[in-house]
Amino acid sequence: MGDVLAGFHAAWEFESDSVLIRFERGIRTPKLYQALGERRIPHEAIAAVTLSPGKRGTVVLHAVPRPGADPLMEAAAGQLKDGCDPYRLVLPAERETLAEYYADELRAQLPPDDGGPPDRYLVAAPEAPLQFKAYDGKASFDGKLVSFRWFWTGASSAKWKAGDQSFPVTALSGIEWRSPEVFEGHLRLLRRDIPVAQPAQADQDPAAVVFGLGYGPVHESLPFAASILAAIRTSGPALTSDGVGAAPASSVRRDPADIADRIRHLGDLHQAGLLTDQEFTTKKAELLAEL
Repeated sequence: MGDVLAGFHAAWEFESDSVLIRFERGIRTPKLYQALGERRIPHEAIAAVTLSPGKRGTVVLHAVPRPGADPLMEAAAGQLKDGCDPYRLVLPAERETLAEYYADELRAQLPPDDGGPPDRYLVAAPEAPLQFKAYDGKASFDGKLVSFRWFWTGASSAKWKAGDQSFPVTALSGIEWRSPEVFEGHLRLLRRDIPVAQPAQADQDPAAVVFGLGYGPVHESLPFAASILAAIRTSGPALTSDGVGAAPASSVRRDPADIADRIRHLGDLHQAGLLTDQEFTTKKAELLAEL
């Protein structure tokens, strides 16, 4: 066990090859910290260490992550607020001298910067299975397959027409996460082989879920996105017999009660004029074929 530096909401344990960050659990601790629990950051995943004044009599020790080393920070793409950044340790100003000592010690242990991103993620991603509720559907990930099941109360007619979606990670090239704390947050899956361009609006894209007030919060949707990124990077594309990346599955088998529920919802859309007679008949036949 190495030396421990405790701050607000977290404590850093300095080990010979890494920093083990343990996050507190409490009503005032950011929910993202609580969801992460603890994280081990290898020295090779750190690009720099800074110490700067914070707010209201505090100092901030910041281990700047190396680009491409942490799937969580890659998914966040600079959108995390300072108060939720897991690489920042906030301490009382009277501990500045001690913090400076540990900052110098950590800097001395960082490997030389080779100027490029690593060939793999160096920090472990949150482990699957994971799931969360977005505004228009439920997203789930079992480590190999990302699934979206649409909600009647939030999903657009375009998503209802497309049906529930299921994508193997081997069919994905990446993700696009937009924080729910900004306007029109969403999680979009980027596919390797798309026959048509993905819709610009996430609420019309069957490969995306959108966020709303209380739906898709940072502490649920960001670890979810990071886990997918890590799986994509380690799996690589699945190849068909002709060497082309496998296309995503568009739906999953469901039980008869679920199929009946979906058909009732389609009937409501049809009666409301959101589906044509042909669209209703075609989609109904697709659902019945899954029995």
